[in-house]
Amino acid sequence: MKNPFASAMKAAKLMQKGRPMSAAFAMHGLLTTPAKPLKKAPARKSATKRTPKPTPPARPLPGSFTDGLFESKYGAIRYKLYTPTGSARRRMPIVVMLHGCSQSADDFATGTGMNKLADELGVIMLYPEQSRSANMARCWNWHRPGDQLRGKGEPALIAGLTRHAIALARADPTRVYIAGISAGGVAAAIIGQAYPELFVAVGIHSALTRGDVSTVSGALAAMRGRSTSEAPTGRTPRPRPTIVFHGDADTVVHPSNADGFLSLLERSPHGPLVSQSEQGTSEGGRAFTRTEHRDAKGDVMLENWTVHGSSHAWSGGARAGSYTDPAGPDASREMLRFFLARRRKPVRKALP
Repeated sequence: MKNPFASAMKAAKLMQKGRPMSAAFAMHGLLTTPAKPLKKAPARKSATKRTPKPTPPARPLPGSFTDGLFESKYGAIRYKLYTPTGSARRRMPIVVMLHGCSQSADDFATGTGMNKLADELGVIMLYPEQSRSANMARCWNWHRPGDQLRGKGEPALIAGLTRHAIALARADPTRVYIAGISAGGVAAAIIGQAYPELFVAVGIHSALTRGDVSTVSGALAAMRGRSTSEAPTGRTPRPRPTIVFHGDADTVVHPSNADGFLSLLERSPHGPLVSQSEQGTSEGGRAFTRTEHRDAKGDVMLENWTVHGSSHAWSGGARAGSYTDPAGPDASREMLRFFLARRRKPVRKALP
């Protein structure tokens, strides 16, 4: 680059000598001398594009009773979820409650009084709700082969909903239980047996074992307590720990069906059973017989309550709900007591 001071002095001397044109060229060279090029700023390294992690849905507020819709390849189902009052950080157990025919999630929650007990004991309550498009009477379709097995129909749909609710409510995956009445009770028995890694224990009220029922006529016969050629035979898988309630004046599902759960247990690889019974009377004056059936290890695998004089109704339930018997022993409290005494051992990943 030319020295601008030297160029200016040269132009001045040329002017003094009368050579203005040369002086002009000297000044022109000064004005047009290219400046030193600026150093290019280093190119910024392009930031690695990261896919943002999806924001998990907010946990329902304590004391909230929210409704939702769950969809999967097995179908869609509406539900209600009750999150008890108390610490929002604590992982709580969760109970899936399956209503009976003609009932709704709200009706079942009211009749069983489970939400009130949930606040007392710190339990999340999930109420799947059958649609009229799936069944005009809002019954669970336990009698259909496509709704009786793992990975199919309603069992797969409700198992998926349960996992969704566990994630949504931050529930404890080692304390997951399922219960139901009537058609919901049969469905609970089917689903609990189909997904033993998910459900720790099962509660059954006024229902029956599925057996090998695959038709409406077979279901009606089984409900009336009539033996059919569809009755299951041979060894069966080890059932989930189960608590059963049944009124001995039930005219919808014959009381003899409660014995089916013991028969199922006796055909499973459990070892010898030890049974013990006791009798009592509820605060409402209803007599009952409670029988425990323990396996060789001393674990209660089946607890059977026969409520004397009670019909097809949830024992100890509230009058505001349908199909309830307020005079009976509190089935809701007893089921939760049975459930919360059990939890699944966490699965530990094998070391590499």
